[in-house]
Amino acid sequence: MPGLIEAHCHSSVGNFWMYPYIGFFDCHGPDGKLWEACKSFDSIISRLKKIDSAMSDPDETLIAWGMDPIYFDGDRLVATHLDQVSKTRPVFIFHASGHLATVNTALMKKVGIDETTDVEGVPKGADGKPNGELQELPGLIMAGDIVLKLLTNNRDPQVWKNFGQLACNAGCTTVTDLGFVNLDDGAVDLLHTIIDDPDFPVRVSIPSSVFWHTELEKIARYFPGLANSDLDLTAEYVSGLRARSSDKLHLGQVKVLLDGSIQGFTARLRSPGYLSRKDNGIWISSPDIFKDLLLPFQKRGISIHCHCNGDEAVDVFLDAVEQIQAEFPWPDSRHTVQHCQLTTADQYRRMATMGMCANIFSNHIYYWGDQHYNSTVGPDRARRMEACRTAKENGVHFSLHCDSPVTPLGQLHTAWCAVNRLTASGRTLGEYEKLTVYDALRAVTLGAAYTLKLDHDIGSIEPGKLADFAVLETDPLEIDPVRLKDIKVWGTVMGGKLYPAAERD
Repeated sequence: MPGLIEAHCHSSVGNFWMYPYIGFFDCHGPDGKLWEACKSFDSIISRLKKIDSAMSDPDETLIAWGMDPIYFDGDRLVATHLDQVSKTRPVFIFHASGHLATVNTALMKKVGIDETTDVEGVPKGADGKPNGELQELPGLIMAGDIVLKLLTNNRDPQVWKNFGQLACNAGCTTVTDLGFVNLDDGAVDLLHTIIDDPDFPVRVSIPSSVFWHTELEKIARYFPGLANSDLDLTAEYVSGLRARSSDKLHLGQVKVLLDGSIQGFTARLRSPGYLSRKDNGIWISSPDIFKDLLLPFQKRGISIHCHCNGDEAVDVFLDAVEQIQAEFPWPDSRHTVQHCQLTTADQYRRMATMGMCANIFSNHIYYWGDQHYNSTVGPDRARRMEACRTAKENGVHFSLHCDSPVTPLGQLHTAWCAVNRLTASGRTLGEYEKLTVYDALRAVTLGAAYTLKLDHDIGSIEPGKLADFAVLETDPLEIDPVRLKDIKVWGTVMGGKLYPAAERD
């Protein structure tokens, strides 16, 4: 079939697989090794203790990833839990959402986080002391070099080797890195060396990430290429990157962020907000200046991908696009709402009117559907989350994605979620939002290509397009739709060259 296209993931997953996985679900690494799930705080702490005892340098930070406290009956993983692992070694645990982390007391002491720290994103307990959770960029950057190590180590060839193999294992021939920070000339040159190599198994689209917030100066200290106060210069540079694209490396679009994650309670929601909380998330970019952030890119014909998990964030993005389209009309912008988890029918109608696209995070139905039903937004809104059928019926061009490393890279599973809408417990969420297998597969091929403005080259098998194929052991249109995610991927053909998938444990 046509090569599968993942239009929203992160090359950082290749970096994360250099560290231990402690997530709630079994997961396969790039080499096919199975990492068994950690189903309790005790199992997390036990695995971390074993890792700690095997580390030779007592000052080296223990880094692990993949956990999410929402699976543990509402309890939060805090510093006192990680202090059981070590009271002297810094410990840093990156949550599955990528929007939060938990650190131990030793790490907070090392970086100077204490009761005097007054930063949105560093919550405190009843005693007035930070509890060890770091939320969104303002909180995460308090950990300093550790966050840089995790999020900006995207120039290491091993990171890309891991990333490319994960894509091949999933049948993907094109992936989109929607989190590459500091994309400068040196990075572009290095990426061409890595990705244009005939042995690298996947095409990569990399929009430039841009962040603009009231705390811009603080962010810029850590991410100088991400937080740029001169937006016209940034837009001019991004525009120039289009000419530096190749058949395998696509540049010249932009990614911006508005809110956080629903399961982390940092996304921005319309009324009535969260089911059992009065607070309403965190703005990653300031909504009152968001139109000004987008305008320089609109002027230069640069497609914008905007992270919007909550429906209030979608409203802000749609309002801003409406304003910039009025000032500088551009009929084929294909500006894309990324995640679209609570996007409503009225919002999809607006998107269709403006020629915008949606990239829907369908994997949430399986991985967090039960938690959304019970804890975050309640049954009514949970049933209409990831509203793929509504997007289709309103004429919106859309794709489906996994946001790896938030969930494992695998477009057959992503399509399965949109077709079956089953949670991890087996509950069906929103029968009326189900897609057919054909429509789901179209979304992860031609639909994804359209959102990336690459549908002239990839996304379907037809004369004149690139020879990109996913090689599967079963025809996905001829099996029970419930088995869609279980189809074995032999590998891929990319540009006519064979790339076998790794054998799984």
